[in-house]
Order: sequence, then structure tokens, then C-alpha cells
Amino acid sequence: MNVRFISSVGSGRGSTRRAPDHPAAIGRTIARAAAGLVLVLLVLLVVRLPWAGDLGIHAATVERLRHSLLDPGNPLVDADTPSPYYSPWMLALGAVARLTGLGTFAVLRLAAAAGLVLLVTGVWRYIRTLSAHPAAPALALLSLLLVWGTTPFAWSGFLGLNSLALTMAYPSTFTLGLAFHFWAWLTGALREGGAGGWGAWTGLGVLWGVILLCHQFSGIVASLGAIATVVAARAGRVVWPRLGVAAAAGAVVLWAWPYYDFFALLGAGDGLESVHRVLYTRLLARYGLVLLGVAALIPRWLRDRRDPLAVFFALGVVVVSAGWVTGHYSWGRALPAVVVPAQVGVALAAVGAREGRARGVWALLLGGALAVGGWAQAGTLGYVVPRDVLPEAVAERYREPWTGYHWITPWVRYGDVVMAEGRSARQVPAYGAYTVAPGYPDFFLPDGERRAAATEEYFAAGTPESVRRQVEREFGVRWVVDRRGVLAGTGLRAVARGPEGEVLYAVP
Repeated sequence: MNVRFISSVGSGRGSTRRAPDHPAAIGRTIARAAAGLVLVLLVLLVVRLPWAGDLGIHAATVERLRHSLLDPGNPLVDADTPSPYYSPWMLALGAVARLTGLGTFAVLRLAAAAGLVLLVTGVWRYIRTLSAHPAAPALALLSLLLVWGTTPFAWSGFLGLNSLALTMAYPSTFTLGLAFHFWAWLTGALREGGAGGWGAWTGLGVLWGVILLCHQFSGIVASLGAIATVVAARAGRVVWPRLGVAAAAGAVVLWAWPYYDFFALLGAGDGLESVHRVLYTRLLARYGLVLLGVAALIPRWLRDRRDPLAVFFALGVVVVSAGWVTGHYSWGRALPAVVVPAQVGVALAAVGAREGRARGVWALLLGGALAVGGWAQAGTLGYVVPRDVLPEAVAERYREPWTGYHWITPWVRYGDVVMAEGRSARQVPAYGAYTVAPGYPDFFLPDGERRAAATEEYFAAGTPESVRRQVEREFGVRWVVDRRGVLAGTGLRAVARGPEGEVLYAVP
């Protein structure tokens, strides 16, 4: 009887250990392998550096800092104005360009690599403060990249795979990586009850200030996550003075930054609202899968009204909703504060639900969401794989990146003023030239509206040549890029033609 009892107990212990652990081990392996494959894709994207959106402004910023670290002037037009693009991170990249002589796009590839490393390690550290499960970081990373919607959506500061493919070199990626590290560091300091010392809290404040300077919108997301972390920690009285020191240190960094007035940006929203209204459209198509994460946050909130992810999500909802109600659509840039905690929440539910059956259901739901989200963003493969190699269904989802303007560089030199409009105005400054009107809203440029009106008039079909000559003299225009064929037969001398039918004209 004793032998049989011992044998039975031993068998039971063995089966109890192996039966649940075997599928769990397989799940961990699959999660890590999938995350590894996605990381390989992202590394290849660093090498490819597809161009769309705002890459031109960041390249132009590096170019200005390469030529003058202390007084770079406006990055887009020939004017001596401050610019929020001159952040600590871009200053570091400009110094690298100046000291090494590397080309601007090589420096941006380094920026993309650094941003990717910072993001992945930051996610790993932050998730480790929320869960000790071995598969949690990999699942959280996959969720952040793939659990979005059924329609790919690319925007600076949004971590969808397709979006990250186009924005990895942007300051927003670097800043979000810093934000995850910031939350992890802050969580550790709060759990120690402020025992980390005044120096550590001052460092946290400085990091917070740097985050806000590097990318203001991602800085708002980082701030909301920090507030949620503090609320969840139920910090005692000993911590409050240290939090005050951290906040003061961050404020000093913001006030002392010499390249632009951070606090002046508080009045810059009016010029950005129309651009950001799109963030509030097609919500289900772009963010529908995130609803699964919202459902995962409910039991967390029921267990703990101060759960950090639930509080983070609630703060994000308040800010984004206020933006919609008041018409301040630029507040929609805080959407990652809604999306990130929900995505992390569903990843943790798949590994941390208290009942095995519930854990299995969440794992199944997350697997389905990852599959749907991955298929929705499958066109990202086209940035690293020739389109004709892709299956037709995937190739249809691929969107060609922009072609560059390297074809103008044999004629256009650094500092030359080029009359350009539309996408041309967003790309030409990447090669060192200026445009008459900036291709992006510029709060610090006092005559921005006049420049925009002059550009519109210049390219209007019925504009007299005398008016065009006057505009050329007023702004020192040496070259013109015509994308629409408006200037054919106007007497300007064509010197080069681009791959998309554009013409570079020399101004007499």
C-alpha cells in the first residue's frame, strides 16, 4: 500500500508538473520565436530605411546641426528661428554627423538602430515590473506591434508594425523607448519607498524633461504613464518630497533648453488641429483589435482600482476624449496612452490569468488578434522583400515608399533656396537646401502664412511671370521643382528630370 501510494503520488506530481508545463513551454517558445522573427524584420527595415512621412524634416535637422551645432537656424527655410526639432536626441545625431562625416541617411540608420534597441529593452524592463512570466515580454512586444486594427495606420509615436517600419528613425521611437525605461525606473524607485536617494529622483526628473524635449507628444504619453505608476504605488509621505524634486528637475531642464522655448508650444495647438483630425476617424478599422485589451483591463481594475495599466488607460481616454469634445484634435496624439496599456493588458492576461481555463481562453484570443493584426500589416514585408516575390494577397497590401531627391544634388547645393510645393517641400530640405514655405506647420516661423501664400501663387497656372520673378527675388530662389508641369514653357531653364516626371528648373 505504501509503495503504491508513493508511486501514485510520484506519478501525480510528475503529471502535474509536465502536463501544464509542456504546452506552456511550447507557448513560450512560439512567443519568443515570433518576437524574434519580427525583430529580424525590424532590423532589416533599419537597413532599408523606407521613406514616407516626416523623414525629410529629421534629415534636414541633422543637416543643419552638422553645419552648426550652436546656431543651426530654421531647419526648413532660410530664416533664423528656433525649432522644436532641435531636441537633445537630434543634437546628439548632429554631433555624430559632424564628428564622423557620415552621410545624413547613414546617421538616421544609426538613429533607427538605437531607437529599436531602446524600445525593445524598455518594453522588456517595464513588463518585468508587471509580470515575472518568462513569455510576458515577448507577448507584450508582439501585442504592441500587431494588436491594432484591420487597416494599417502609420503615424509618428504609434507602435504598429507598419507605422514603426516608417518611423523607426524618428525621435518618437527613441522617445517611446526612453518612456518604457522611465516607467520601469520609476516603478523600481517607488517600490523601494524612495530609498533610492535624492540623486536617483533628480535623475528621473532630468529623464522626464529630456523625454518631453525629444518628442512632445510622446512626452505626454510618458507623463500619463508616470502618473499612473505613482497612483498605483500608493506612495507614502516619504516619497512625495522626492517626487517634487524630480518634477522640479524636469522643469529646469525644459526651461534651460536653449534651442527652443518648450513652454511656448502650449499655444501652438491651433495650427495643428486640422492635421490631427484624422486620428479620430475610422476608429474600429485602425484600433478595433485593441478592444480585446480593454476587456482584459476590466478584471485587473476590479481586482485593484489602482492597477497601473487600468489607471494609465483611463488617463489616456480622458485626454483623447477631451480633444474630441473640444476640437483640440492634436490631443489625439495621446492615443498611445489608451492603446499601450490595453495591448500590454491582453498580453499579461494570456500568461497571468488566475485560472488555467481563463488563461487558455485569453491566450487563444490573443493568438487570434495577433494573426489578424499581422495579416493586416503584412504589406510591411514589401519594404524588405521584392514585391514580385510576395504572394499576391500580401503584395496588394504593400505601399511603395517615396523616392528621394538625390537627383537634384548635382546642381542644388547646401543652403540654396528651392521653390517647391507638396511632397517636394517635405523632402528637398533633407539634402541641405531650403524651401520658400516649410512643408510642415512651424509655430516659430512668423511669416509662415506669407511664405505659403507666395508658394501657392507661384505655382498657380495663371500667375504672370513678373509676379514669379518678384517672388524669386524676395526669397532668393535659385531653383524650382515642378511636380505638376505648371511651369513648362515659362522661360525657366530645365536642368534635370526626376524619376516621377518632376523637373528641376534653374532661376535666371
